[in-house]
Formats: sequence, structure tokens, C-alpha cells
Amino acid sequence: MSVTPRDHSTASRITELTTFLFGLALLIVIISELPSDVFSPESKSFFFVIGAIGVWRYSWWAVQAARSTWYNRVVFPRMRAEADAVDESEKPPELFVLCTSFRIEARVNFQVYDALIREAREFGVPTTIFASISDRTDVDVITHVMDDHGWPKNVEVRYMFQKGDGKRSAMAEVLRAISRRLPAPGSLLVSMDGDIRLEPGTLARSLSFFQAQDDLGALTTNNRAEVTGNDATREWYDLRYAQRHLMMSSMSVSRRLLVLTGRYSVFRADLATQPDFIELIESDHVDHWRFGNFKFLSGDDKSSWYWLLKNGWRMLYIPDVFVTGFEELPDRRRFFASTTDLMRRWYGNMLRTSNRAIALGPRPMGMFTWWSLVDQRLSMWTTLVGPTVVTLVSVFIRPSFFFAYVLWILFTRGIATSILAWQRGRFSLLWIPLIYYNQVWGAMLKTYVSFRFNRQKWSRQGISAGEPNDPVAASRQRRMGHVLHGFAYGLLLFILILSTGVMVPPDRVSLHIARDQTWERNQDPERIDRWLSAALADKAGDSVQLPSGYFRLEGDLIETLQQSTFPSEKRIRGNHHTTVLAISPAVAELVQGPNGDPVHDAVECSVDANCQLAFDEHNLTLVNVRLRVEPATPTEVATAHP
Repeated sequence: MSVTPRDHSTASRITELTTFLFGLALLIVIISELPSDVFSPESKSFFFVIGAIGVWRYSWWAVQAARSTWYNRVVFPRMRAEADAVDESEKPPELFVLCTSFRIEARVNFQVYDALIREAREFGVPTTIFASISDRTDVDVITHVMDDHGWPKNVEVRYMFQKGDGKRSAMAEVLRAISRRLPAPGSLLVSMDGDIRLEPGTLARSLSFFQAQDDLGALTTNNRAEVTGNDATREWYDLRYAQRHLMMSSMSVSRRLLVLTGRYSVFRADLATQPDFIELIESDHVDHWRFGNFKFLSGDDKSSWYWLLKNGWRMLYIPDVFVTGFEELPDRRRFFASTTDLMRRWYGNMLRTSNRAIALGPRPMGMFTWWSLVDQRLSMWTTLVGPTVVTLVSVFIRPSFFFAYVLWILFTRGIATSILAWQRGRFSLLWIPLIYYNQVWGAMLKTYVSFRFNRQKWSRQGISAGEPNDPVAASRQRRMGHVLHGFAYGLLLFILILSTGVMVPPDRVSLHIARDQTWERNQDPERIDRWLSAALADKAGDSVQLPSGYFRLEGDLIETLQQSTFPSEKRIRGNHHTTVLAISPAVAELVQGPNGDPVHDAVECSVDANCQLAFDEHNLTLVNVRLRVEPATPTEVATAHP
């Protein structure tokens, strides 16, 4: 029976405790600094945009989580029972193993082949292992392993040295070698990376599904990791595996997957040796209106998946069988740069294949699988809505919205993390910031790659491909990618600006005011003393709304108000930063700025930092108004005293 590895990496208790204390302190700061009026009616556009996108995204994610639970609790146990009921005599007649290694450490190589040969010996069918290697020392390691196991009679090892031009050509050579051996009907092919260790019972617990299901074309299994790196790196990998488990389980309800992971997947040998299958693995390419015809460098698992999808074969995820990967960032000292490189490669593989898969339509894969592919393209833009909106409203309307957004992040990602942890069987507080990092920075990388997916790089082998050899043509392609990317995000930004009310289309009055404000210091402001005093005297409502414009308040206002009766506390609201009040020095003496200091020059009065005009027993609060202390001009004096 395949079991969870005893030595899988997790964060230390000290790191978890530090994360908990930091999160608790952050929560206290947010709650203490969050103004009560952040939930006022003026905030409705912010919460509508964030809430609408959140309801859409998290309802879809909830569907995936529910399907995952249904698969693991109801659907898969039935499949497991059917597979376990298969008689021993119904094992595949032959087993082929394709294991590709490129500069793998001898320590890891030994563990990988030791586990593989042990599994092949115990499974008991004739097994041919094609070791696609890059160094002579790999032969010595494998020979040592075979010595330790007494050279099992049912296991044969064949060596094939790679050319060094990528994994695809190495895989194609092995597949052609297997096809020349004319595999017996019902034979199976295991495709695995050279840094994957099979846990006890992996072959017996996974290969029986092919005998139980005649329409099954390929399957993949659950993953664990032994990570070389710090706590953040270990939890980043385990979080990705937890997300992978949820998504794979959900898709398996439809008997389709979104990828056949190259770490460990099993195919029917008669499918994997088809000439067009091998050709797609070796020379998969795309014809693009902007990039022309270019070959794929990595993403062989996406190519094999697409071939099976196009030809209508079923796929399956086996959640109770684990294989262990030896994981390490390209540069373990640079978490951000290394994770960026990996995600850019993974997302490039996804985007290069998803368009043509979507073009197949729902018929060969079902509506749910097809829409999941479409959602991959949409989610990279909808994920950016939240950060963009909170930036806009925090800068242009009210900084306190940032605290509301952080509270939203902690709440939603906390729930998502709890569901992932429930299905994964373990929980880490580091998952909360890491899931947000994966979502937001990952969405940025997806949008970046979607306009430049011809640019490919394989960090381990140090090779790249996809761009024209002509430097001028390559530079032209890059500039066009920058322009199209900027236009797409600019369009999203423009829509969000309008929907949040940060900027509205100008009408004739607004244009007139904007023109006047260009030289407002050279123009006479409009006197509103009498109008304002009458509006304040109106007992209906607790605030007076000023329009956009350039207005002036003189000492006459105070004299008029002293002779009137009105509520002791009222608010004077402007229109964000477009309402300017020029106040005389006499009025300025009665005004306190946002910090409680006297006003001598110019100040901004906002919701979070308002100003106070206090006299006698009355207190007027000024909000969303720009105050400017200016003495009366001769023209205004002549107008006021003819």
C-alpha cells in the first residue's frame, strides 16, 4: 500500500509561532485603525466591485472544492474497490518505464532507482526501464542499485544518453525504442522524472485501474515533496500540492484532467507509441499570428494531455497513491526570483496549450472541463481586480480602504486555507500569505506571459527558445508585446476607474469648472455666505453638500450664523478634491486643520482627517474640501460694498 512519506518537509514550529504572532498583531492594528465610516454608503462602489468579483471567484472555487470532496468521499472509493477486485492474473503483460534524468545528484539518483527497481521486482511483470540519462556516473549508480537487488529476472535496464537539447527529444527517442519492441496488447508505460521516488505499493495500487476501466487512457497520482530550502520554500511547494490535489480531484469527477503531470503518469503503451503521439511530444508547436511557427521547449505533459483529450480518452487522478519529489528552487537563496522563474515556465506551458484545447469545444471533454479551461484564461484578469480597485480608492478616495481590503484577504484566504488543509490533512499559517502571493503575483505573471508565450526557458538545462534569431525581429516582437499588454491592462484599469467612481465621464459643467480651476487664482471665487447660512439653518438633515467649484467664505458668514438658530453640529461636504473654499483670515482664525492645528495656508479636509469650524456653541465639520486662506481681492471688496 502506498503511504505518506515519513520525511516530507514542513515549516518549523518557531516559524509557525512567529507567523501566528505577526498575523495577530496585524489583525489588531487593522481593527483599531479601521474607521467606522469605511462601511458608509459612499463605500458601496468599492464593496460592490470587490464583492461581485469575490462572489464569482469563490463560488466557482467552492464548486471545485465540493466536487473534490464528492470525488474523494463517494466516487473514488467505488473505483478503488473495483480496482482492488481485479485478479492478480489480470496484470498488464509488459511494463515500460521512461525515466528522464538531467544532472541529478547521485544521492537522489540512488533513491529514485532503488525505489523503482524494488517496485518493478515486486510487481512481478516483465519490466523494461529506459533510463534517459546525461552522465556516465548515472550508469554506475543504477548498476549499484541492480547489484543490491540481485539483478531481478523480470527487470531490464536500457540506457539512452540525452542530446542535451531538452526533455522532449529524449522522450521521443525512448518512445520510438519502445514502439520497435512491439508492446503486447494491454501493456503500460510509466513516464516519470528522474527526481521522483515511488513509495511502496505505487505500481500495484495504480496500474490496476487500467484493468478495471477499459476506456482509461492515462492516470496520475498524488504528490509529496522533500524540499531543500527554508520554511517558506517548503510550505510553498506543499501548498501547491494541496491546490493540485483539490483541482485534480474535482476534475476527476468528469473523468478528465487539466494536465498529466510529468512527475509520474501512466499511459496505455499502445497509445503512447502512436506515431502522431510521439511526433507531438517531440515537435509540438503552434502557429501564431504574431509569433509565427515556433516549437515548444518544455510542457511535454501538456502535449500528452492534449493528445488524449483530443482523441476522447478518459483520465484519472489517484488520490491515495503518493510519489515523492525531491524539490529545490533554482536558486534557494532567492525565493521571489526562483518561484517567479518556475511559475513563468509552468504558466507558459499552460497558455501555449489551452487556446487549442478550448478550440476543441465541449464535445470531446464535457462542459465542465471546457469551462475550467476558459476560466483559467479569465481568472488571471479577475484576480487583479481586487488589488487594482483597493489601490485606486485608497489613493484617490480614502486610505482606510486598504485596511478593509487586508481584512478581506485574511478572511477569504483563511477560509480557503482551512479547506485546503482539511483535504490535505495538515495546516500551516504560512499558506495564508503564500496563497495570496500565488494568486496575485501568479495572475500578473500569467497576463505577462500571455502576450509573450513564445519566450521559453528551461532553468535546469540552461536553454531557451521561441524568439526569432534576428535581434531586430525579436526586439519588434517584444515591443508589440509591451504595447498589447499595456493596452489590455489599461482597458481593465479604465473600466475599474469608472465603476468605482474615482473618475466619471465629464459633463459640460465639469468641463467648465475644470477650465476655471486652471487659472482659479486669477479669477474671483463665488461668494456663498448667504446660501450656506440658509442651508445650515435648514433643520432637515445633518449635512450640507457643496458642488464642485471655487467658492469663498467671508466673516459675514459667521455674523449671519450667530444671528440664526441651527443644530449645534453639522457637516459641510464637498465633492472629493474638486471643491475649493477660499476663506478669509477672519474665518481661518476659527478653523482647526486635520491635526487640530490652526490653518494658515492650504489644507486638505478628508473623511479620515476632517477640519472643524467652531464658534460660540456651534461646530461645523468640513469633509472632502480643500481650504485655502486668501485675503479678499479689491474686486470682491467692491462687489461686497458698492
